Amino acid sequence: MAPQGGIEMHRILLAALLLLAAPLTATATEEQVVLGLSRDRVAITADFDGSDILIFGAIKRETPIPDGDPLQVIVAVSGPSAPVLVRRKEKKLGIWVNTDSVLVDSAPSFYAAATSAPFSQALSDTEDLRHRVSIRRAIRSVGADMNIADAQEFTRAVMRIRQNEGLYSIRENTVAVDEQTLFRTEIDMPANLTEGEYIARIFLTRGGRVVSSFQTTIDVRKVGLERFLFNLAHQQPVLYGLMSLAIAIAAGWGASAAFRALRGN
Repeated sequence: MAPQGGIEMHRILLAALLLLAAPLTATATEEQVVLGLSRDRVAITADFDGSDILIFGAIKRETPIPDGDPLQVIVAVSGPSAPVLVRRKEKKLGIWVNTDSVLVDSAPSFYAAATSAPFSQALSDTEDLRHRVSIRRAIRSVGADMNIADAQEFTRAVMRIRQNEGLYSIRENTVAVDEQTLFRTEIDMPANLTEGEYIARIFLTRGGRVVSSFQTTIDVRKVGLERFLFNLAHQQPVLYGLMSLAIAIAAGWGASAAFRALRGN
């Protein structure tokens, strides 16, 4: 018969081995993203008219492709977020005036999501609530007075306006997935981008549930003359104002001189 202390030691060792084996097993079955970007920096110049970013990658596995629901891929790119004050206008006595207003706590300046399937198939509502992938979930909740009954309408107004400006979009069935291993898509970035750090998130889902995710950044910066004027306006506003005034006076004088010359001929 083995001593009581030896049996207890065997139990402790067995429990330790099981604890060590558990994370190793979980890692072995996990599907992981290996990502590539056609560019990780966007330069905003004086003639910048937008940019397309190719996002591509592969799924790394330690085991064969799981049976059951096919793999779906979601790619979401969001720009810097900031509060947005939304005002409602109503016509009173023939004049449009501001009435109610709501401060949207945080709305991304740019948001685009691409999916390999219809959004509702690629991601369940519960997972969307958790990861905030859809546009309505990417915009944070609003703070409104209790007497404003339709506060959510202000959030929908932000979505509608920015969709019309090309800043918000959901593009379903635009992520190509090959053999549940390779994927690629393009994100269109318009000319009216806000400078800052953009976050690119990639989600792998099965049956609407997120099984893996990856995140990286894209740097969007003004360069050249745009950078000089931006810095001047924010760091030396008085000098920027004087320079703008001088340019306006010079342009007016030049136009006047040209007009007089034409009349003289």
